[in-house]
Amino acid sequence: MAQLRRDYPRFVQRGAVVIAIGPEDEETFTRWWILHRMPFLGIPDPKHKIAERYGQQVRFFQLGRLPEVVVIDKQGYIRLKHRGVWMSDIPTNRELLKFIEEINQEETGEKKPKKG
Repeated sequence: MAQLRRDYPRFVQRGAVVIAIGPEDEETFTRWWILHRMPFLGIPDPKHKIAERYGQQVRFFQLGRLPEVVVIDKQGYIRLKHRGVWMSDIPTNRELLKFIEEINQEETGEKKPKKG
């Protein structure tokens, strides 16, 4: 979450909407969200309805839900679904930002010149 907060402006520049979904109840989630000044959307999911909808895995021996990153394009299609196999298994912001740039280029028909 800290890396998303740090680079949030870079996601916004690319037209991305960041939404984090947590397993806590609304009160606990909201308190944590405010304390850590998260600039993007956050949704508490204590009954795991959203997690189940996207097939997010839960491993009780690893203290709950494993991280999952889903990138959905402007037409509503899932373009990337990364399911972590341990708690710190998430794509870097750099990887996600590059992927979002590629989607944006596809949608606009623009090609970015290669460096070299």
